[in-house]
Amino acid sequence: MAGIRVYADTSVYGGAFDEEFAEASPTFFGQVRQGRFRLVVSPIVHDELEDAPDQVRGLFEERRQVGENVDVTAEAERLQQAYLDANIVAPRWEADALHVAVATVCRCALIVSWNFRHIVNFQKVPLYNGVNLAWGYGVVGIHTPQEVIVYEDEDV
Repeated sequence: MAGIRVYADTSVYGGAFDEEFAEASPTFFGQVRQGRFRLVVSPIVHDELEDAPDQVRGLFEERRQVGENVDVTAEAERLQQAYLDANIVAPRWEADALHVAVATVCRCALIVSWNFRHIVNFQKVPLYNGVNLAWGYGVVGIHTPQEVIVYEDEDV
């Protein structure tokens, strides 16, 4: 699993300071530091964290310094529109579709998120991947940080 390219959406940064997710999000970022994951960072996360608490923005800035910073390309915007056209999410949730599109276009193996409504959702994941395949992309794994981290008591 070493060096897997993974896109973390905004919820993972905030989750590091949320009681419900306070174990898995920091563990995920710790494993990024250890090199288990190669973090892909987009300007969407930066924009969404503009009004976040200082500690959340601080974590993002730390991770952004060591992550692979990518842009929102016209190709990603076209894929986002394809998700919207397929009614995977409503237009008011277009930023969630853009997270998935950027990760897909950048060829990330995984997206991690705590957004159970629009991203990590058992009904939506196959729809995103169906559009991805129709557009010539591969399948992207969409999971919570808790599902992708390796726990200390596991054999690696």
